Amino acid sequence: MLIRELPVPDAYECAPPTFPDARGLYYVPLHLPSLSAVLGYRPVFAQVNHALSRRGAVRGPHFADVPPGQAKFAYCSSGALLDLVVDLRVGSPTFGRHAALRLDATQCHGVYLAEGLAHAVVALEDDTVLTYLSSTPYDSEAEHGVNPLDPALGLPLPAELELIVSERDRTAPTIGQARAAGCLPRYEDCLRRYRELRRRPVAAFA
Repeated sequence: MLIRELPVPDAYECAPPTFPDARGLYYVPLHLPSLSAVLGYRPVFAQVNHALSRRGAVRGPHFADVPPGQAKFAYCSSGALLDLVVDLRVGSPTFGRHAALRLDATQCHGVYLAEGLAHAVVALEDDTVLTYLSSTPYDSEAEHGVNPLDPALGLPLPAELELIVSERDRTAPTIGQARAAGCLPRYEDCLRRYRELRRRPVAAFA
């Protein structure tokens, strides 16, 4: 598996080899030994999530309180989507910056994002499925979002799509409002969390 860091630090694109044949296609979306070697620790996932979306559906950007935060590994198991990683860590050198890439069920790439980073997706086709693993279970009290339509975020939402945004995301605060309210993760807390994780030994794989 090839893994490269995205323009937002602590987020990675994972590109597995694919094996097509007369029956269809086989691939391994997540290879923990490869990802662990890059991160310096073995990530642990507590929940598998599956979201089916219509063309134009927008989900996020969402993030969780740090600590403990919520790391994610996401891939598109059907259809195609625009994946967006947003740095909302106050104090980060790349605060406010985003990374965007297309994920689909043909290319089979995935994205890993560390605790403190925000995640959003836009479905590019009907019946698009986002599958993602999260390091902590869903906690409504600890999860937050910012408005994906906020001009200050400057997300490259496809102009040709009729966007479908939930009431929750449409009424979420702007990045400026969230920062003023003190709801965004602090970069120093995220770095402390990453150091704690790297102190854990990389477990051996059978």
